[in-house]
Amino acid sequence: MRRILIVGGGYAGFYTAWRLEKKLRRGEAEVTLVDPRPYMTYQPFLPEVAAGSVEARHVAVSLRRHLRRTTVIPASVTEINHARKTVTIRPLDGPDRELDYDTIVVTAGAVTRTFPIPGVAEGAIGLKHVEEAVAIRDRLLTAFERASTLPPGPERSRLLTVTVVGGGFTGVEGFGELLSLATALLKRYPELTFSDLAFHLVEAQGRILPEVTDDVGRWVVRHLERRGAHIHLDTQLVSAQDGHVVLSTGEEYDTELLIWTAGNGANPVVAKQTDLPVDRSGRLQVRADLRVGTAEAAIPDAWGAGDNAAVPDLASSVPGALTVPNAQHAVRQGKRLAANLVADLRGRRVKPYVHHSLGVVATLGLGRGVFQYRRLVVKGFPAWVMHRGYHVLAVPTWERKLRVLLVWLSAALFGRDIVSLQSVQQPRAAFTAAGAPRPATGGPIRDGRWAAMRRPSPSGLGRRRAVHDRLAAGRPAAEARHTRS
Repeated sequence: MRRILIVGGGYAGFYTAWRLEKKLRRGEAEVTLVDPRPYMTYQPFLPEVAAGSVEARHVAVSLRRHLRRTTVIPASVTEINHARKTVTIRPLDGPDRELDYDTIVVTAGAVTRTFPIPGVAEGAIGLKHVEEAVAIRDRLLTAFERASTLPPGPERSRLLTVTVVGGGFTGVEGFGELLSLATALLKRYPELTFSDLAFHLVEAQGRILPEVTDDVGRWVVRHLERRGAHIHLDTQLVSAQDGHVVLSTGEEYDTELLIWTAGNGANPVVAKQTDLPVDRSGRLQVRADLRVGTAEAAIPDAWGAGDNAAVPDLASSVPGALTVPNAQHAVRQGKRLAANLVADLRGRRVKPYVHHSLGVVATLGLGRGVFQYRRLVVKGFPAWVMHRGYHVLAVPTWERKLRVLLVWLSAALFGRDIVSLQSVQQPRAAFTAAGAPRPATGGPIRDGRWAAMRRPSPSGLGRRRAVHDRLAAGRPAAEARHTRS
């Protein structure tokens, strides 16, 4: 039986394994998937998770629940040696070990691209995983709670200042959703005003949303600025030490929440820890049929797709163009890759990956969005409805679609849930505080009460007599004698 090993359980990896389960005959091949996380994250919903519009667990698709005929190994791949057809994995527990395979599928995805800017590594939060989206939401809600107890001043301003670095789709959508959430929260915090909020979007290029036309990008900037946002184009983050932001324009301010979305970087395993060919950017060299290799020659038994692969874009009129690293392509590449694997296994011809874009759509906050397909541009509420409609259809499994729809329905009826659960990041804090020595009360009466509470309580006839005695002690002598009788 042929052994197929899938490295990575993101879009491309999950859909490859999911389709293989449907297409493979029993006994034809065994499929193993290696990923340190037990779920696939539907990343387009992360901005809405950060804004509280989607429940965090509903964007995480369980690998074990939906890949019932695939062996799922919770580990990280640290090296790929295709010459020996082995990978080195690092399990969550235990020493590193090797896995053998006959066919490898590399869908490890990309990682967040960072730069050595002072303070970023210590204080910034990404927006690539569901845990990060939850942390961003809780940080913002907690900041509102803290700011509501402070008088106007620098500390309150710092707590209500949010900075997003990166003007791509993730950054702009996250920025718009958080701005929408913060504006809505003001209704619940009468101590705070709109002028207390400060939202900054920092982009090194001269425009945002590179996948839309210039006119649409400029409209998005104007739209966000009308809502009170500060958009810094052609601007770089110089420092964020201890929450103090310094921009290349010379502007400085303090921020409570720093979100880093400045693009994707090459996965280090693909870029440095494999003998498979990679391009100058560190992505796997992939043919149009998703085999690893060049147009002239393919490497046997090696396939790749998703953000870690340089897949030729046959639908583009630009020579040498590559597919954009986004969910729209990764999902379809995973499906095509599974079909090609089965065809190759059965000695049939494989087909090239070709996908004509369905357009791009972005949410800019609750009830706001933008959509573009060629020259067709839709803005505002209709685009926001299109965004939700497309993604609820695209999120895998009917179970997840239904859960997301129910959350949206409840939010429409009752509004957003604005409870912060930031304390969950330190779950033992309350427990350890409860076990700490009780502080001195500082008063004889309270100390006396505490001592009385510690005395053994009487029972039976003794308890009733004690009650009578206490009642009688506060009454006249005659009434006390009558009570005792």
